[in-house]
Amino acid sequence: MTDNRQVRQPLVLVVEDFQHTREMYVEYLKFAGFRVAEAANGLEAIDKATELLPDVILMDLALPRVDGWEATRHIKSVERTKRIPVVALTGHVLTGHAEGAKAVGCDAFVTKPCLPDALVVEIRRVINSRAKSASPKKARLRPVSQVRASATAKRARKHRVS
Repeated sequence: MTDNRQVRQPLVLVVEDFQHTREMYVEYLKFAGFRVAEAANGLEAIDKATELLPDVILMDLALPRVDGWEATRHIKSVERTKRIPVVALTGHVLTGHAEGAKAVGCDAFVTKPCLPDALVVEIRRVINSRAKSASPKKARLRPVSQVRASATAKRARKHRVS
């Protein structure tokens, strides 16, 4: 007997204030097989995280109204949303940014610009890490260079001619 139920695709909440950048992420993530919701600022992110309970949040840290730092801090402090993994997305590569993101509750840290494939690899890693862990442990933060190398290696394996 075959199972005709559809597998539920993970829901990613993309939080980015620049519309064209947000649209690019949304389209690529849909193409990669994710369901996607959008927010343009930290207040919208908090509201949508609470309402939708996404599988992961892709959070720009530099946002209007309520920044990504504070939005993440709030999301991680509320019982209903605290187990949602947050992937920090920022154009700042300053020393200490990744540690600061981890301190407010981010589960991963990716710097912009990043290759779309690398972003998908990191999102899947965080989702899989959450699924494998019965306890609400945080996924290990990896430097974006490792994420990029992992995505490049995966592409090379996928396209290798036998």
